[in-house]
Amino acid sequence: MSTVRRDLASKMAEAAVALIDTLDDDQRRIAQWPFSDHEERTRFFYTPTDHGGLPIAAMRPRQQQLTHRLVASGLSRAGYVTVTTVMGLDNVLDAAEGWTSTWGRERGRDPGMYFVRIFGDPTGGEPWGWRFGGHHVSVNHVIVDGEVVGTTPIFLGADPASAPLLGPHPLRPLAGAEDLGRELVRSLDESQRARAILAPVAPTDLVSANRPAFGTGDGDLPLPLGAVWRQRFDGELQARIDAVQAQAEANAGLTAEHIEAVRLTRVPVGLSGDALRADQREMLRALLDVYVRRIPDALADAEAAKYATDEALGALGFAWAGSLEPGEGHYYRVQGADLLAEYDNTQRGANHVHTVWRNPHLDFGVDVLRAHYEAGHLDPGHGHDAHPH
Repeated sequence: MSTVRRDLASKMAEAAVALIDTLDDDQRRIAQWPFSDHEERTRFFYTPTDHGGLPIAAMRPRQQQLTHRLVASGLSRAGYVTVTTVMGLDNVLDAAEGWTSTWGRERGRDPGMYFVRIFGDPTGGEPWGWRFGGHHVSVNHVIVDGEVVGTTPIFLGADPASAPLLGPHPLRPLAGAEDLGRELVRSLDESQRARAILAPVAPTDLVSANRPAFGTGDGDLPLPLGAVWRQRFDGELQARIDAVQAQAEANAGLTAEHIEAVRLTRVPVGLSGDALRADQREMLRALLDVYVRRIPDALADAEAAKYATDEALGALGFAWAGSLEPGEGHYYRVQGADLLAEYDNTQRGANHVHTVWRNPHLDFGVDVLRAHYEAGHLDPGHGHDAHPH
């Protein structure tokens, strides 16, 4: 596995360097950032906000192509196809909103507003990483000692979740996350459902949101919509965001009791994996594949192998909130000591999906980096400035 992680790290470094070499000084100041800036490095977003980095719209065509090469190096083939499809949905969403959304800039729904940022120097021996994100996309990778050690968080969303195509089949980029989750919850008997279903109404977003760490202390509750942007808006726009959330919660009948029921703690809640039948365990494995197979195949195989045994699967918790019917708001999560797969589809009449795969120990490579520095390597955040310029 070490060889695979090294090969992937080399591929990422080659792609990152190829991109950096095309940037002028102004572009590079935005695109390449010190690895020592841990606060910025561990931030991610999924709203149409400034994700930090050089946007696609500010690049020449060749630079755009090289950015996509870097992104593809950190994803499976299916993962890359899904990411690029999600990016294109901003055009579809713009049309659905009558070409009027701004979100504080000239065009609010803009497939050019996807940002790349490289942290540190890919050519040196020190830790480095990269991030690519925009509306409904966040991909994060960290490389330490020449190996890919962190591949999470990785967020994918879709708005609309389902849109018409010519012919009988709709465009549904995240259909697997929805359909397999519903298949699993519908397979549960009455006793299993009583443990799995936390609330009859789903929260209006992921409970973990875009927190750098999650489930700490007494556990996390969903964040207000306005809190998952880079900055809080002023005046009419912030009032509109707050009104959208208030209306969504009112329409769903969401109460404080429903929100409390989905509190995200370190200890999984819901139905334990060891309470599943053999066929249901296979459904759960298939559902997990939708999340872990976003990354390159060899890494995804290693992640899937963690849940190959019934014992490992038994340590996971599966929790659901909301309706079991298509077209109605619903939420679920699969959680274990090293895993959070979280899903929400409540907004726009349950046609707006958010999904994320996270690892509390390896998000942004945190535990590996801690061990790296404890072994005597200099933490650039407490020594020299690692900014490569």
